[in-house]
Amino acid sequence: MALVEQQLGTANLEDGTAIRFAVAGRGPVAIYVPGWVSHLELGWAVPAERQFYEGLADGRTLVRYDRPGCGLSGPTARTDVVDLELEVLHAVATAVDATRFDLVGASFGAPLAVRWAARHPESVTRLVLYGGWVDGDGVADPAVREHVLGLVDQHWGFASDVLTEIFAPDADAGFRAMFARYQRDSTSAAWAHRLLAACYDIDVAGDLGRITAPTSVIHRRDDRAVPLAEGERLAGGIEGATLTVLDGRTHIPFAGDTHAVLDAMRVGLGLAPLGPVAPPTLTPRLREVAALVALGWSNRRIAQELMISERTAESHVERIRERLGFGSRAQIAAWYVASSGVG
Repeated sequence: MALVEQQLGTANLEDGTAIRFAVAGRGPVAIYVPGWVSHLELGWAVPAERQFYEGLADGRTLVRYDRPGCGLSGPTARTDVVDLELEVLHAVATAVDATRFDLVGASFGAPLAVRWAARHPESVTRLVLYGGWVDGDGVADPAVREHVLGLVDQHWGFASDVLTEIFAPDADAGFRAMFARYQRDSTSAAWAHRLLAACYDIDVAGDLGRITAPTSVIHRRDDRAVPLAEGERLAGGIEGATLTVLDGRTHIPFAGDTHAVLDAMRVGLGLAPLGPVAPPTLTPRLREVAALVALGWSNRRIAQELMISERTAESHVERIRERLGFGSRAQIAAWYVASSGVG
């Protein structure tokens, strides 16, 4: 599978809020509804996450977006997260000129995709749901919900660490450090609280019977964030839906046995499974430069440290960008933290 590039675009809501989206791959359109937070550029820099999206884009035109208040998209003062999401989906689909498309929802994106598919059945060709739930009450009891929301309000830094442990309990130190930072870089504490509260509040039980698209439900058996029982409820409530139960307790789809999740999603999209793909690599010298970029060093300081010219340091950074398909130093830094295996 060749290296896939993403192209960024902008859709605007009726109130003028700018929604940034990314397009990658070729084929029928598949829109990916994100979990609770996202960042199109930083997510593309995480090796496992990028490979996951590249796998979905092999045979599909994959469209991802940052919802308002997250990543590259503009802020919003609106508080009804679910209704807002439906408007965002409509704006993004219109921007890419898609009247019918596959819809993939992961985590919070799963019940949101259910709500869209129930209200706009004519637009959805296939529906793929991973790590989702029917009713937020089934995700955590009230005491746990109150505790986690309180942590987000009081100490977003510590809360992002706690949530990472819940979402990816088996990940290595490098991934955990990266993902905790990723969450904080994706949104503010206030909006993180609003989104997490929406995760707990949503209830799509009344929508399941209205879905007509062929539906695939995927869930890890011991998912630490969302019980398997919620995945079973989703599959049981949608006529003709299939349920694929995978081993593991990691909630994030691009952590743990990512290939199993990706292949199950591809089958749900009517695509053939893919074998494991080796990630792009850097020479020892380029990795050394990437490590210094991750420290926030300028080209001049890198040149002084490595006893090379500033022009050579700049050339090394550009070569890293080209080899990894990145557009910014922030992406190089995120890639290095995620791939180095150190916290």
